[in-house]
Amino acid sequence: MNPGEPLKTLYWDKGRLYLLDQRLLPGECSYLSCATAGEVAAAVKQMVVRGAPAIGISAAFGLVLAARQAAERGDGPGELCETLRREAALLLDARPTAVNLAWALERMQGKLSEAASLPSGLIAESLESEALAILEEDLATNRRIGLHGAALLPDAANVLTHCNAGALATAGYGTALAVIRAAVAEGKIVHVYVDETRPLLQGARLTALELVEEKIPATLITDNCAAFLMSRGRVDLVITGADRIAANGDTANKIGTYGLAVLARHHRIPFYIAAPCSTIDRRLAAGEQIVIEERDPTEITRIHGQALAPATVTAYNPAFDVTPAELISALITERGVVCRPGRAGIEKLFRD
Repeated sequence: MNPGEPLKTLYWDKGRLYLLDQRLLPGECSYLSCATAGEVAAAVKQMVVRGAPAIGISAAFGLVLAARQAAERGDGPGELCETLRREAALLLDARPTAVNLAWALERMQGKLSEAASLPSGLIAESLESEALAILEEDLATNRRIGLHGAALLPDAANVLTHCNAGALATAGYGTALAVIRAAVAEGKIVHVYVDETRPLLQGARLTALELVEEKIPATLITDNCAAFLMSRGRVDLVITGADRIAANGDTANKIGTYGLAVLARHHRIPFYIAAPCSTIDRRLAAGEQIVIEERDPTEITRIHGQALAPATVTAYNPAFDVTPAELISALITERGVVCRPGRAGIEKLFRD
């Protein structure tokens, strides 16, 4: 980790995918080597890698690994394609809410269809090139998100963010944190309030780490402190990332985001979502159709093996909630900013 540079979430080297094990941060910086699509799926499910864009990129390389193995076994193009269909289903099942996972897999399967008549080795090479393109495009997309969003931040802004939508959730630079980084690069003074983000503390462990590494002033708060800060006039705006955005602008993000949007509306504070257009799922009419992942209840009842609650208590652990579009001041994408996002504004993004 070099001061002033975003952390590297993942990288591809000599036929292997290396994922920064985010479960160990901030205490340890260690990379997990993945040699199979199954290992990538397990890493996604176990939160080694997380963040909608990052898991989409990881899944793309998961298919590359499967293709390379099939080619090395001597499988013909037909066998290889069938193997990749199975592996894509396995990867897609790893986490159901973030649409970038499905988006990346669909893009890879489109490339597979184009290359299906080639020898297996060339199919694998074609898929590798596509996965690398997805990675590089994500970096460029994030920087454009930052440039579009920076204009929304006033100088001397106190920004509240939730979960981690930084370099660690993407190929690098981030979405919500891209806006903050870009504003700082423009010379604006920005201070960030970082929600801890229970139960896995992505804010405390990851977002705070990114901001400290880049020397951006930040203050860590408990999740239930946000209302107090807003009531005292100490928050100028809220900005978060997203895991899936419906056609009408309803947005799924880390659990607790909806509550912040309600608080922001009550206190007349702008509430912004920063996300790439690949996070917009135009096949879903509204947020009520978004599948919400439910995770292991022990993430709530235990931490590092230590009990936080009685062993027999029932716990409910949805990973995401849905913020209605009417509570979102603007959606910041690489193609521009949509104020008061709704169907018409979102559709315009894809026409321009």
